[in-house]
Amino acid sequence: MFLQDVINVDAMPALEMAARFAAQRQRVTAHNIANISTPEYLQQDLSVAEFRETLADAVDRRRQTSDGLRGPLEWRETNELRRDARGHLVATPTTPSGNILFHDRNNRDLERLMQDQVENVGVFRIATELMRTHTEMMRAAIAGRI
Repeated sequence: MFLQDVINVDAMPALEMAARFAAQRQRVTAHNIANISTPEYLQQDLSVAEFRETLADAVDRRRQTSDGLRGPLEWRETNELRRDARGHLVATPTTPSGNILFHDRNNRDLERLMQDQVENVGVFRIATELMRTHTEMMRAAIAGRI
């Protein structure tokens, strides 16, 4: 029980969810880049705004049901975001409508894809670095080095 309490304290569940979302969005972006010249390929993406709204709602509900520091992060499924059998985030990308459709019926936008990739890597690195820092602090506390 102690380990579960340590894992669910503070921002760890939200950081884990953010890292999982960023990893899945990175996979979608890489797939889009790989198919940049494929005729009739329509790029897909995951809605960052929808994810932020889902995460914010889950954090708010967690704060209302507990002291905000304990317990799992219960989030509502959407069209893009759902849970797998283990309760982890699984994202289903959709086709955004903002890109221009070229003569080969491809809606490519390389500059936007590269920007998405850089932003996404930043989110993933921040989330995992904060998780690592938290884990190191817990390891030091357990070892009695604080």
